[in-house]
Amino acid sequence: MSLADTLIHVDEELNALDRNKLVEQMRTIPGVISPRFNPGKDHLLSIAFDSEGIRSTELLENVRKMGYHAELIGL
Repeated sequence: MSLADTLIHVDEELNALDRNKLVEQMRTIPGVISPRFNPGKDHLLSIAFDSEGIRSTELLENVRKMGYHAELIGL
């Protein structure tokens, strides 16, 4: 296992329920270890993941498949 972090900017305004729903959906993806929104940064989804099992671009695609407009930060 090789731990990595990525940051995804979600364009939509998400309320607490929607943020929690997105986090829970991301947890179901193999290789995702810890998805979370930090308080006060409601557009930034931080994800710790196993880079041997999944790529950050695949995580972004999963967010987009859930109907959100999003982009990776830092690439």
